Amino acid sequence: MTMFGLVDCNNFYCSCERVFNPALRSSPVVVLSNNDGCIIARSNEAKALGIGMGEPFYKLRNFLERNNVAVFSSNYTLYGDMSRRVMMLLDGFVPSVTQYSIDEAFVDLSGFGEGEALRRYGRRMVEAVGRGTGIPVTLGIAPTKTLAKVAAKYGKRFKGYRGVCLIDTEDKRVKALKGLPVADVWGVGRHMAQKLEYYGVRSAWDFTQRSESWVRRVMTVTGVRTWRELKGESCIDINELPQKKSICTSRSFPDNGISEIGLLEEAVANFAASCSQKLRRQSSCCRAVTVFAYTIRFRTDAPRMFINRTMSLAVPTNDMRELVSTAVGILRSQWNGDATFFYKKAGVIVWDICRDNAVQADLFDPVDRERQARLAAAIDAVNRKNGYNMVKVAVQGTDKRWRMKHEHASKRYTTNLDDIIKVKA
Repeated sequence: MTMFGLVDCNNFYCSCERVFNPALRSSPVVVLSNNDGCIIARSNEAKALGIGMGEPFYKLRNFLERNNVAVFSSNYTLYGDMSRRVMMLLDGFVPSVTQYSIDEAFVDLSGFGEGEALRRYGRRMVEAVGRGTGIPVTLGIAPTKTLAKVAAKYGKRFKGYRGVCLIDTEDKRVKALKGLPVADVWGVGRHMAQKLEYYGVRSAWDFTQRSESWVRRVMTVTGVRTWRELKGESCIDINELPQKKSICTSRSFPDNGISEIGLLEEAVANFAASCSQKLRRQSSCCRAVTVFAYTIRFRTDAPRMFINRTMSLAVPTNDMRELVSTAVGILRSQWNGDATFFYKKAGVIVWDICRDNAVQADLFDPVDRERQARLAAAIDAVNRKNGYNMVKVAVQGTDKRWRMKHEHASKRYTTNLDDIIKVKA
C-alpha cells in the first residue's frame, strides 16, 4: 500500500533561534518580517499570550517587553541552512524526499511496514531529526498527500501522538475529517472556505459528502483533486502543481529611503537576481520584467515620484545577468536627475512565465543561449557550494545602506565562521 509522509517543522523560524539559545526553549519567541515590520512566526508560548500572526511590531513592542518575549529579526541564511540539514537527515531514511517549502517535505513511506511498525519507523525519523538538528518536527502519515497534511495537523495539535500521527484505516480517516474545519484543508484558501461555508460545507467531512460534479462546478478540477485525495485516492503530484504566474521581490528601505541612483540600482539589481533564482528553482522563464519604485506617500515636506515601467523580452529567460541588466536599464531610463526624490520602496516583478523547456526561440537572437545556460549553471554550482551571492553581477554591489533593518538579528551560526558558537572549557 502506498503511504505518504508529511514532515513539518514545528514553529520553524522560532525553533531555529532556540537551537542556538537553549534558554529560550520554554520562553515566548517571535520572529519579525523584513525590516522588522510585523510578526511572521510565533512559538506556542507566544501564541498563548494572544500574539497574532502579522501583528505590527511597533504596536506590540511594549507588550512584548512586559511579557519577556524574545524578539528576532528574520535570519533567512540560518533558516535556509537548517532546512537543508533537516532534508539531508530525512534523505537517509527514505528513497524519496520532495521538499514542499522551507519547513515541509513529503516522503515516500511505501514498503516500510504497516500499522504500529510504520508508526515506530516514523518516530525514529522524528527523533533523528530532533537529535541531529535540534528542530522539533511532526510527521503525518496517510495514503494521500492531502490526508498526510491532515494527519500532521493532528500530530501538532495533540501531544499524545508524540510527533507521529497515522491515518491508515477508514475509521481514522472519517474521524479526522469530521474534526477538521474545511478552511484547514490543504488547497482550500480563505475565500473558497467562505464560499463552501455559504453552501453549508463546514468540515472536511462535509466536503467529501458532496458529489464530484458539485465540487467541479464550485471549485473546478483543482477542487476535485482535493476531494478525491480526502476520500483516499492519491492524485496530486507536487511537481505538477501550478507554477506562480508572476514573481515579485521588493523591499521597503529604512529611515527616509534612498535618493542616490547608485544605491537604488544596487537594490534593484539584487531584486532581479533573486527573481532569477526563483525562476530557476521552478524550472521556468519569464517574458516580461517590471520595475517599480516610489517615494513616501504621506510625506508632505518632500517631492513625490512613482516609477513603474515594464519591458518585454524577445526570448523568455531566467538568466541572472540578463534579468539584472534589463531591470537596471529600466530604472536608468526612468530616473529623473533634475530633482531629489527619496524612494521608500522598490521592487522587481517577472511575469508572463513559461516552462524553461517550452521557450520559443528567436531566429535573430544575438545571445548564445547554450553558452549562457552553461555559465549560469556554473555560477549556480559555485553559489550552492560556497554560499548565496558568492558570485554575482558587479552592479549588485556591496553597500549595506539599502538593506533591511535587522536590529534584533541573531548570528549565522552554521554558515559564517565568525559566528560559530565558542565554548570555554
